[in-house]
Amino acid sequence: MFPDDQLSDDKFLGGRLRLLQPLKGYRAATDPVLLAAACPAKSGEAVLDLGCGVGAAALCLGLRVPGLVLSGLELQPGYADLARRNADRNGIGLDVHDGDLAQMPKSLRRDFDHVITNPPYYPQGGSPSPVEGRATAMQIQTPLSHWVTAACRRLAPGGWLTLICGADAVPEVLSSLAPKLGSAAILPLAAREGRPALRVLIQARKGGRAPFRLLGPLILHRGPAHDGDREAYTPQTSAVLRDGADLTAHFR
Repeated sequence: MFPDDQLSDDKFLGGRLRLLQPLKGYRAATDPVLLAAACPAKSGEAVLDLGCGVGAAALCLGLRVPGLVLSGLELQPGYADLARRNADRNGIGLDVHDGDLAQMPKSLRRDFDHVITNPPYYPQGGSPSPVEGRATAMQIQTPLSHWVTAACRRLAPGGWLTLICGADAVPEVLSSLAPKLGSAAILPLAAREGRPALRVLIQARKGGRAPFRLLGPLILHRGPAHDGDREAYTPQTSAVLRDGADLTAHFR
C-alpha cells in the first residue's frame, strides 16, 4: 500500500473528480478519461474495467453516467487499494477486485454489458522504469490479445468492448476480435492536425455483424506545434477532459 505522504491529490474533469495517485509510479493522465468518454454505457448497466489502476476510467464513467454497476480488476494491490479509496471519497460505487485477468476471480465470472480497458501498450525493451508499479502498468507483459480474449469472455451477448491502445497495436487487437467480436470501429487520436495518430480508441460488439469502420481522427491540440506552457486542447477535447463530455457520437 502507498503511504499518504507518497500520494498526490489530483483533479480530473475540472475538479469534479479527485484521485489519489502515487507520486512515483504509473499516474493516470488523459488516456483513461478518453476511454471513459467513448464507452456507450447507460444507467443501470454493468461495466467491468480490466486493469483499473487507481480507478480513473471507471470513476470518470461513473460520474458521467450515474446509476452504473461498476466493477474493476487490478493486478497491483496498492493501486487496487487506491481505486477503492478514490471511489469512496468521490461517492461513486466501484467494486474493485485484486487479481490477474489470466486467472479471473470467480466473483467476476459473470456477464457485463460493457468492458473497458487501458492495457499496457509500450513494448518491453530499452531501459525499464525503476519504479516497478509504473513498468507493470505501462509495459506489455500480457499480450494484448489476452486482454481482448478476457474481455470477450466477460461480455454479455451484444455487449461492447471499448479500449485504448497504441496505434502500432491495432493489427494485434483487430486479429484478436474474431470470431466473437465484430462491428469494430477505430477512432484515431492525433496530437495535432496533420500529425500521425499515436493512440487509438477501439470499440467492438460481441456478436456484432456491422462492417469495420475507420473513423476520422480526433484532434487533441490546436495549432501546428506546442506553444509554451499554455493549454492548447481543441474545444472538443477540452469538453471531454474538463467538462466530462462524451465521445460516443463518434462511433454511431
